[in-house]
Amino acid sequence: MMFYSSLPKFLANFAVVTFSKLIMKRLFTILLSIITYAISIHAQINTDQVLQIGRNALYFEDYVLSIQYFNQVIAAKPYLAQPYFFRALAKYNLDDFKGAEEDASIAIEHNPFITDAYELRGVARQNLGRNEDAIKDYDKALSMLPENRGLLYNKAMAQADIKDYDGAKESFSTLLKSHPNFDGGYIGRARLLLSASDTTAALADINKALELNKNAVNGYLMRADIAIHQSKDYAQALADMDEAIKLQPHFAGYFINRAFLRYSLDDYFGAMSDYDYAINLDPLNPTAIYNRALLKTEVHDYNKAIDDFNEVLKLSPNDYKALYNRAVVYRQLNDYKNALKDVNRLINTFPDLAAAYFLRYDIKQAMGDRSASADYNKSLALAKQRVYTGDDNSNAIDLFGKPSGNTTSTDSISEAQEVVSARFSKLLTVENRIDTNKEYNNKNIRGKVQDNNVTVDVEPMFTLTYYTSPSELKPTGDYLREMDELNRTKALRFLLQLTNHEVALTDPDEIDRHFNSIEYYNSYLSTHTPRAIDYFGRAMDQMSVHNYDAAITDFSSAINAAGDFTLAYFMRAIAKYKQATSNIENESQRGQTLNAQNKLIKLRGVIDDIDHVLKLSPNMAIAHYNKGVIMVYLQDLTSALASFNRAIELKNDFGEAYYNRGYVYFKLGNRLAGSADLSKSGELGIVPSYNLLKRMNR
Repeated sequence: MMFYSSLPKFLANFAVVTFSKLIMKRLFTILLSIITYAISIHAQINTDQVLQIGRNALYFEDYVLSIQYFNQVIAAKPYLAQPYFFRALAKYNLDDFKGAEEDASIAIEHNPFITDAYELRGVARQNLGRNEDAIKDYDKALSMLPENRGLLYNKAMAQADIKDYDGAKESFSTLLKSHPNFDGGYIGRARLLLSASDTTAALADINKALELNKNAVNGYLMRADIAIHQSKDYAQALADMDEAIKLQPHFAGYFINRAFLRYSLDDYFGAMSDYDYAINLDPLNPTAIYNRALLKTEVHDYNKAIDDFNEVLKLSPNDYKALYNRAVVYRQLNDYKNALKDVNRLINTFPDLAAAYFLRYDIKQAMGDRSASADYNKSLALAKQRVYTGDDNSNAIDLFGKPSGNTTSTDSISEAQEVVSARFSKLLTVENRIDTNKEYNNKNIRGKVQDNNVTVDVEPMFTLTYYTSPSELKPTGDYLREMDELNRTKALRFLLQLTNHEVALTDPDEIDRHFNSIEYYNSYLSTHTPRAIDYFGRAMDQMSVHNYDAAITDFSSAINAAGDFTLAYFMRAIAKYKQATSNIENESQRGQTLNAQNKLIKLRGVIDDIDHVLKLSPNMAIAHYNKGVIMVYLQDLTSALASFNRAIELKNDFGEAYYNRGYVYFKLGNRLAGSADLSKSGELGIVPSYNLLKRMNR
């Protein structure tokens, strides 16, 4: 029996090799020894050393990189508690509180005596708003460390959050008795005293904290708040806000609050400047955008005010204040059609709102509509009634208030699918301040990467290439069985690699090498019997120099010569996609619009080739993933989810697939599922996960 008879057709004419039974037996023995050795090496990973390297990375705030080291230890010895604890700590520092809680829980399961794990899980749960569970964790840790400063402080704050004021007061007393110079303890107790309306005692604690630590930013913030609400001393409050901003100059909320103070002191220019800067820091902050819109309305900059109200309503479609005020501005611009549209929607939602009827009366009167008087009479009848939003706080509607210093959202349905989807869609269009290289170089994986705004998009398709860019997170290219088999035949002139972040060729020598290779194939094919592998090799060179039309022709020739050539279908799909998208870019540059149906046909051709790949290799996770990416571009989100689900089933450590599935979940408005997938993709080294996770859960 000939050795090559079991190979696919595109390799069938490489060689005819016969082996004696003795040689085959020896080869099998050698191969078995190699495999056994490789397995033993993997199993004998020096977990202590790798764990220490991970801890070093964690110490130097290389959180994403440290997680990869802890993953290695967990894979080798999943029964150890420490790697789960340290991975939880890294996730916490990346604002992945749910992931931190889960890892801390596993650490506790493996070793219930790790005090730090209870504290870490408690802090994570507190950040998730689960204060009762957090208190249980703090109590468990305090049973082992009864005077621990951090535990006592966090427990007291959690007790205050659930309105257990007596318990919080007792915890603060214990804390300050053991740690009388802890400024944070005085700040925490001051907050508790303010909730009990004991302003004098609260101020005394704040001043004590600032005496102990002049950099206690919360002290300045709380003292400013007291000055605003107790004495209306805006000048004093402004002085404290200035100090807070000096200490933390990159927090948008502080600029929003200072803008309110400047507005209150008639410094309109300063207020506008602060709103602009707050929005520059946080482009999706609805409070800053809304307040700036109000200020623009007040200074009669109506068109720009409309733009800001539009942005607020994209972020929060049911923000009735923005809707009302936009109607007012439309009325000022004599845009009666849009003004009526907004006020009618408001009345449908709040049929007892007198101000809305009066506004509609004014609009109709300006239009000469004789039915205006009915709205006027209705508004008079309702004028003495208070209208409530129906939320838990039952706050009366305030449609006429000046710009607010409150930096928190009041949207009572912020978790609704349409709101999550709208916020995510808006996030896709925000201009980012940081141009982050898609190759995760050392600079872009250091520190709190969740604070680096990156372009929000799906992770791209995987492709075969001759070049990859190694990084600390991914020192080698990805594995694909069919690629590895082809590389081992040494039938191509260069070694194939798999990546979804291609490296741009800029070296003239490298580019010339591929043009020379194309000439080699031209000469070879003209003088020899054409083989599928030769067409494939030339096509790969054509891909390297971006000649997609020629590449598609050669991949097709390879397929015609060998119908089971899986990688030829795989790469023809990539070439077709690149051809279609490059055409779209060119059309856009000429100021033309590519026919939507033509685009659909081209992308469907990509799907057809991927489907051929899956017929030949149904368990190729990469192919399912690539199909999911195309389905996202086609806006077929249900099919995209199915493809990413299948990719993850076949490859449970497929970080890019988790990221893209999370992306789709967010687009569909499923915050919970999206957050879970981003947490997992971040754990698997997909750096943008943490920024998107933070921006969608703030």
